[in-house]
Amino acid sequence: MEITASMVKELREMTGAGVMACKKALVETDGDFDKAIELLREKGEATAIKKAGRIAAEGTVLAIVEGNKSAIVEVNSETDFVAKNDKFRTFVANVAEQILASDAKTVEELSEEKFIKDDSKTVKEELISQIAVIGENMSIRRFEKIVTDGVVVPYIHGGGRIGVLVEASADVVNDEVTEALKNVAMQIAALNPKYTSRDEVSEEFIAHEKEILLAQIKNDPKEASKPEKVIEGMVNGRINKEMKEICLLDQVYVKAEDGKQSVANYIAEVSKATGSNLAVKRFVRFETGEGLEKKNENFAEEVAKQMGN
Repeated sequence: MEITASMVKELREMTGAGVMACKKALVETDGDFDKAIELLREKGEATAIKKAGRIAAEGTVLAIVEGNKSAIVEVNSETDFVAKNDKFRTFVANVAEQILASDAKTVEELSEEKFIKDDSKTVKEELISQIAVIGENMSIRRFEKIVTDGVVVPYIHGGGRIGVLVEASADVVNDEVTEALKNVAMQIAALNPKYTSRDEVSEEFIAHEKEILLAQIKNDPKEASKPEKVIEGMVNGRINKEMKEICLLDQVYVKAEDGKQSVANYIAEVSKATGSNLAVKRFVRFETGEGLEKKNENFAEEVAKQMGN
């Protein structure tokens, strides 16, 4: 069977082994990828395949801004220890820089690009190389890029556990405006709103929530007996309360001295004081490992088990 360059490239990406080692393995196994992988593993050539099945749910989020461009990216590792490693953090910084210079819309597209620090390899090949060096499974999970005619402010919380980008329009950008947007970014990191404003909430979502609230009321004997208008008012009141929790501009501003001022009112206050015509347009919030399964390991139990054996 003819062994093509594309076959060698694919096996190299799958295993992290060298080009010649991959070609030799494919020749010896007559192009059978599964057997070639096993052969590379037996010879100790495969550096990444052994780690591919491990859960990478730790890691870090990085948000950067350069001129009118900004990027936020989450790169995962298996352990928090590696997430603090200088090599890992350098790789994440390079990936963020790659995103700023790229037109890629997906991780898959980004992975196939020439790596910004070494155009002899792709981003995917550099990732595999880092997996081999660092010794843990890693993945570029997600990213978002913002190109704006306004202003973007980044915020990183907990050393990279949470990252936020806030985009706003402003006629004037000064220290006071930037500080206000940083405060808003901190609010987003802490309270995790789902929307910027009520305008983004679909009618379908509100109708669905009303159905749930109405069902809850009807299943409560005390509330179900109340007049229809009262029940309607209760539902609307609870919807309004939910909007104040999930919509950023409706949330109570966490630094408000009276504990009542909304984020919208805070922004309006800063806008008036600076003459900036400041308005928050959107935000992006990434939390490391959000939605991913994490291994729940007990180190003490593991040591005790090993001692017992």
